[in-house]
Amino acid sequence: MIYEAKDNYGRYLEEFQVGDVYRHWPGKTITESDNNLFCLLTMNHNPLHLDANVMSEHQHGRILVAGPFVLSLAVGMSVSDTSGRAIANLEYEKVVHDAPVFADDTIYAESEVLEVRDSASKPDRGIVAIETRVHNQRNERVLTYRRRFLAPKKGA
Repeated sequence: MIYEAKDNYGRYLEEFQVGDVYRHWPGKTITESDNNLFCLLTMNHNPLHLDANVMSEHQHGRILVAGPFVLSLAVGMSVSDTSGRAIANLEYEKVVHDAPVFADDTIYAESEVLEVRDSASKPDRGIVAIETRVHNQRNERVLTYRRRFLAPKKGA
């Protein structure tokens, strides 16, 4: 039997169980360049994320990694374990920046299944709700969010 990576990318609705936790691997060490590129691409020119001189006098004393970058990275880290087969992402909610993230921090994420249900309008799919928790290399929680996505049923 030959298995391809695409065959193991994401899950069908029936493969999710409330309470399951997926520890996403590998982690990602965030570089100054990662943060700069994200800020440039998204036109986020806030000195909090780009100006070391300004930040030297700030309470954190150094540049903060842009929060939406950390969120985007965590979502991406979770896709292969959770929504890789998704028909659509439906909702992001309760995004909480629990602690700052800095260049050279390594982040790790895990997602817990909160809800699994059939679609009310289409029998070939259902909705999965997960909570993703992101930690740095010191195991300090830096971000928490919830998301819902539409997952296909097997054979659909």
